Amino acid sequence: MSEKELDKVVSVDINEEMKQCYIDYAMSVIVARALPDVRDGLKPVQRRILYSMNEMNLDPNKGYRKSARIVGDTMGKYHPHGDSSIYDTLVVMSQEFKKGMALVDGHGNFGSIEGDGAAAMRYTEARLEKFAQEVYLKDLDKTVNFVPNYDETEKEPEVLPVRVPNLLVNGAEGIAVGMSTSIPTHNLGEVVDVVQAYIDDPAAPTEELMKYLPGPDFPTGGIIANKSELPQIYETGVGKIKLRGRFEVELGKRKVDKDKLIITEIPYTMIGAGINKFLVDVADLVESKKLTDVVDISNQSNKDGIRIVLELRKDADIDRIKNILYKKTKLEDTFGVNMLAIADGRPETLNLKGILRNFMEFQYQNTEHKYNVLLEKELDKKEIQEGLIAACDCIDLIIAILRGSKNLKDAKACLMNGDISNINFKVAGFEEDAAKLHFTERQAAAILEMRLYKLIGLEILALEKEHKATLKKIAEYKKILGSRAVMNQVIKDDLAAIKTEFAIPRRTRIEDGAEAVYVENEISVQEVVFVMDRFGYCKLLDKATYERNQETVDTEQVHVLRCLNTDKLCLFTSAGVLHQIKAMDIPSGKLRDKGVPIENLSKYNGRNETICLLTTARALKGRVLLFATRLAMVKQVPGEEFETNNRMVAATKLQDEDSVVFVTMINGETDIVLQTTGGNFLRFPLDEISILKKASRGVRGIRLAKNEELETVYLIGENPVIDYKGKEVHLNRLKLAKRDGKGTKVRL
Repeated sequence: MSEKELDKVVSVDINEEMKQCYIDYAMSVIVARALPDVRDGLKPVQRRILYSMNEMNLDPNKGYRKSARIVGDTMGKYHPHGDSSIYDTLVVMSQEFKKGMALVDGHGNFGSIEGDGAAAMRYTEARLEKFAQEVYLKDLDKTVNFVPNYDETEKEPEVLPVRVPNLLVNGAEGIAVGMSTSIPTHNLGEVVDVVQAYIDDPAAPTEELMKYLPGPDFPTGGIIANKSELPQIYETGVGKIKLRGRFEVELGKRKVDKDKLIITEIPYTMIGAGINKFLVDVADLVESKKLTDVVDISNQSNKDGIRIVLELRKDADIDRIKNILYKKTKLEDTFGVNMLAIADGRPETLNLKGILRNFMEFQYQNTEHKYNVLLEKELDKKEIQEGLIAACDCIDLIIAILRGSKNLKDAKACLMNGDISNINFKVAGFEEDAAKLHFTERQAAAILEMRLYKLIGLEILALEKEHKATLKKIAEYKKILGSRAVMNQVIKDDLAAIKTEFAIPRRTRIEDGAEAVYVENEISVQEVVFVMDRFGYCKLLDKATYERNQETVDTEQVHVLRCLNTDKLCLFTSAGVLHQIKAMDIPSGKLRDKGVPIENLSKYNGRNETICLLTTARALKGRVLLFATRLAMVKQVPGEEFETNNRMVAATKLQDEDSVVFVTMINGETDIVLQTTGGNFLRFPLDEISILKKASRGVRGIRLAKNEELETVYLIGENPVIDYKGKEVHLNRLKLAKRDGKGTKVRL
């Protein structure tokens, strides 16, 4: 690099530069992508889609247009961030089960409440809903500011002139960098009422305003079960709303007909995959005997609404079933509220009054701008009308001027300034009156363009009538602009008209529901026997059956373990993993029953791992386990380390290519013998092995030769004798050495 080039290099602090770049990126995502603006309650992509559809004249009374065309126009002109995000947003704005008020009228497959995706954009069509056109896009040219688009080739609105608090009506969800927003939907009629109440008394406390807006209104209906907590949520802008589904009981008309419990409304959070998950959860509850009163479940939902039918046994305890479903499934769920939006160009958590305050400031700005534009237009009309009326009163003079003019310029100069120097009057006597004329430029132009039929008497009367109407409008507009009280009434009347035309009844019921209580039936504690054959099929045998056929069972089965039916089985495997299975989840069977694969009851995989130790959770309490791996890593672990409710946890940490070869519980032994594949034996005191956590690797027990591995481990008891390749080896006669030695090779 040359000296001149070096002179151009600017030194910067990498930490400060990275910090600034991250802040710029975060703010870009926050402001331009993820969070809605408090004024119109829309994210940029939503705003641009609606504006683009408005520019395409996709009115509710006109035909649909391909979604691909809408997406293309939006992406090319206003939102260069990918077609999938634009189409996904278009789809959501058309889904009545996600929005308080749909803004797009979709034609074709736009998805379902059960999570079915929309068809590709080349197959679907869309147009604006009447609500969107009337309430979100009306007076677009008279109210909001327009700014250049991303490449400064087009103009787009900074915000849309939305006339209701869309942030409340349709809610919002979005994840930005380091923050997220989650605002529930509300009933349009109630939102209008609370805005009108706020206009009347901006100082009213939140609880007073909640008389008009009692809480969210979700498009899926359901029940809000924590009414007493809502005031705090609306006061702070954050909190959790408890949602529940709604039931109907349908009694059988005939004796053979079963009673039915029908779920007609679901929590808003269950939309999509949650419905299928609910069906699976109910089936699991039935299979595990927790929902014994349910004999069948079917999903009969369609485009008309949710209908999930549970067929019940005779004399079923319906209240108990409801409590189980609320407690064990997503039929009771929470909606996390975080009312975060962009206010004055920065993200801010807003309470109810904060949203209403920002909305009203926006409405005042729009209303002032609108009526200033209208006033200016009416003043222009007034000027022209007064000129035409005056011209009609002296029409003979006007005609004389036109006949005496050589060109339009001379005629216009005479009308505006009384300049008769270039006017050759055909009849004398008009000069003095013509010199007194002083029409404005706009009036003069209108007079010169006036057609002769306007001189008809009825036309003159219509002009005078129109002039009176213009004067009335001017007075009205000035009155609105000159008084905040009058402007408030205009806004209130406009809101009332919107409510009358578009409001729908509330769908979500609000109450303080009683806590769902479910107590599992007590299980009588019994001793059972777990058995598993070499193919991995397992079952439980009752104690009596096992004792009558003990010899047969012990011979045919690979694993046999006595346990209690309330206990958990613990499988320590060669993969260094602990699998836990509840005994009550293992099916009971007869002696000759095949059982079920253990893979169906746990995450155990018989192809990749083998069982090193089979015991129970009860047996682990107060005990110490010894682990040894193929690479001769050993450790002691207290049994309390494995007290967990997880079905699978790591029992030890393994190196690459290592595996567990030995796991056992220590029963007072003092010495240990390690045996390698090369025939080396090492005996040393057990207390030389450290007591460690389950997440540790352990310590090296014996030095391995090349291509040698640890084969097995012995704990020395009374007179321990083993058979090693046909030779008796007395383990207590081996030399007592230190851990991490090479050991002694046994001569065959």
